[in-house]
Amino acid sequence: MINNLQNNLTVTETGKDTGVLSLTFTGEDRDQIREILNSITRNYLQQDIARKSEEAGKSLAFLAKQLPEVRSRLDVAENKLNAFRQDKDSVDLPLEAKAVLDSMVNIDAQLNELTFKEAEISKLFTKAHPAYRTLLEKRKALEDEKAKLNGRVTAMPKTQQEIVRLTRDVESGQQVYMQLLNKQQELKITEASTVGDVRIVDPAITQPGVLKPKKALIILGSIILGLMLSIVGVLLRSLFNRGIESPQALEEHGISVYASIPLSEWQKARDSVKTIKGIKRYKQSQLLAVGNPTDLAIEAIRSLRTSLHFAMMQAQNNVLMLTGVSPSIGKTFVCANLAAVISQTHKRVLLIDCDMRKGYTHELLGTNNVDGLSDILAGKGEIASCAKPTAIANFDLIPRGQVPPNPSELLMSERFGELIAWASSRYDLVLIDTPPILAVTDAAIVGRHAGTTLMVARYAVNTLKEVETSLSRFDQNGIQVKGVILNSIFRRATGYQDYGYYEYEYQSDSK
Repeated sequence: MINNLQNNLTVTETGKDTGVLSLTFTGEDRDQIREILNSITRNYLQQDIARKSEEAGKSLAFLAKQLPEVRSRLDVAENKLNAFRQDKDSVDLPLEAKAVLDSMVNIDAQLNELTFKEAEISKLFTKAHPAYRTLLEKRKALEDEKAKLNGRVTAMPKTQQEIVRLTRDVESGQQVYMQLLNKQQELKITEASTVGDVRIVDPAITQPGVLKPKKALIILGSIILGLMLSIVGVLLRSLFNRGIESPQALEEHGISVYASIPLSEWQKARDSVKTIKGIKRYKQSQLLAVGNPTDLAIEAIRSLRTSLHFAMMQAQNNVLMLTGVSPSIGKTFVCANLAAVISQTHKRVLLIDCDMRKGYTHELLGTNNVDGLSDILAGKGEIASCAKPTAIANFDLIPRGQVPPNPSELLMSERFGELIAWASSRYDLVLIDTPPILAVTDAAIVGRHAGTTLMVARYAVNTLKEVETSLSRFDQNGIQVKGVILNSIFRRATGYQDYGYYEYEYQSDSK
């Protein structure tokens, strides 16, 4: 049944970038076709509204759990107050004590209201934001005033102290209970009045005639059309589906380019002499930042280091994730050399190889793969001893570990969050190398722990469409990508300057 629906249902966009979708279904029963299409649109509309009202629903569920507990505590407080009054023959408070009591109840109400506001504002800002700081300052002022009032209560006779305390518990409890009830009503109104972004323009209608196609004619026409489309498709792809050939091509579409890294001839020559299968592909000396630190590619990475210094000032933490558009674009090369360049500024850097399927950073840096990331997340090792020192000062590595059957599930575990928190508190920079976003979902999972995310694309290989699709994939998961690193820029036969990269060398005098 599901396969039948998928095969016969067609969804197209009416016009370019209009946001209007047209649904078409082919079948034998007109009434059934109409009902299927109307049911699909209704369900989509309801799901859109449900997604928007989900937050209010969660808050209502929380209040539904809290209200009985608050009511119960209020009943206990009222019973204690009544029992005390009966025992002391209805003790009355002097005017000064009543004024203190009213002030304390008012402050408790304001503090409770601030708690609600803080829960709301924490979803939008960090504690460093002016609005958040103002709220915290107001809370501190109220708490200071409350402490002064408590001091005045302490100076009262013991009987008055007790009646003030019990009365405050009752009145504060009543205030909290009423605030929760009001909040519940507000959320119910919000949930009921939620309007989605989707609207049904027209209900489903069926064609008046019956389709009876001639199979032979369709087959012949399909063959001819298929051949023509294949030829046209190949021609169009060769003309228009070219890889990115300049940083400007990205910037014109609003995509920030943080660095343009030229192809290193030194690295290219090293890679060309990699030995046959069975012998390690990399050596420590082949890391470009170590083997040829004056290479233009390393100079570009140093420029990236400077850009990152300012870009990460407003980040929520010191965790930087580098992901890629597709495989084999030099992402790990950029990660390892960026970590090496930053470590040369006397900052402690930890590189985590989160590509548990194909990661090879341990080979590139000359370390072993024992007790790697997959082993730590599976509980086979201790977090505190997982980082391995490399031959480069201030540069540690957590390799990928043994290839697990469930990399994504391991990254979603609480232990991965604990690992990131541990690393963030002990290193100046935590750099995470993740698999390509278009290949697997690992980068979308890891990105939630990173304060800054950059994406690597390869010059003349990755297309603008691939970059935009990758950015959209991250945006759907609530992850903001700061910008793109365009890697492996090389010379064209003509027009090289038009690509915005100029080759200069500035070397020290050897005399």
